[in-house]
Amino acid sequence: MAATAQASACCPPPNEAPDLRPIEGPDADEELAALAKAMGHPARVQILRLLVRRSSCVCGDIVDELPLAQSTVSQHLKVLKDSGLIRGEVDGPRVCYCVEPRALRRLKALIGGL
Repeated sequence: MAATAQASACCPPPNEAPDLRPIEGPDADEELAALAKAMGHPARVQILRLLVRRSSCVCGDIVDELPLAQSTVSQHLKVLKDSGLIRGEVDGPRVCYCVEPRALRRLKALIGGL
């Protein structure tokens, strides 16, 4: 039970406020390109899908789900975190990762604007 409380601490409830930034124009194009680049590897797509299905996740759990070395998974997690698509919080010796719902909605909106 304590692990669940700790894990949910890094993943607060999603911010449901609408994102009013434009989905077209040079800034939106740059943003879409950066997010697409972050999603540009099948392992990162798998990681994002895994995190969407769970409310939170610990790095070890992600490694167990993928046929990749822990160091490789960590590199992919860093790319996703740097892009803003996921969030990671240090919890002692572990890092808890979760999806950043607002960033995922933004990605969907930018792709929908194509």
